[in-house]
Amino acid sequence: MAKAKMSMVISHWYNLMENFQTSPKEFYAAVEQAVKQRQVPDFSSTRVDWREGAIFSAKREYLRVKRKDYVFDICAAPYGTGFFFSWWLGELPSGFWALMSMIPIFGWMMIRLFRRETYYKADTALMFQEMVRQSVNEVIDNLTREKGVRALSELERKPILRGLYR
Repeated sequence: MAKAKMSMVISHWYNLMENFQTSPKEFYAAVEQAVKQRQVPDFSSTRVDWREGAIFSAKREYLRVKRKDYVFDICAAPYGTGFFFSWWLGELPSGFWALMSMIPIFGWMMIRLFRRETYYKADTALMFQEMVRQSVNEVIDNLTREKGVRALSELERKPILRGLYR
């Protein structure tokens, strides 16, 4: 389960559902299917393990949904008497640009000069976010309906935007 850290978090979302339990693996499979049904171009998915803390701490499995340089790391896990859902959308440069991002000063200058932010790049990042966000919400809605639990409100569904318009 190879993984790399995002160079920049664009948005984040989380919700704790009290008195609710489900299978993280079934949730991840349902989200993957919902994204496939939306025919998101050039997407792939895999599982990644993130540590809960320091080097010897336990690991938590996340679903990673990727499109070009954008990745969603999606978490579904029990938490006390409830169940926790979250996702992080970020940028994960690949290939040459990943190498450039590791070079102090010169790499940063190269990225700034040759990898400009464009309306198109921002729009496609937002569309990717929206399609995966809708997929996650659809799966949560189906689970809550099946278990007779209150659905998420519109406010509980909103992501926290961070670095898209830096």
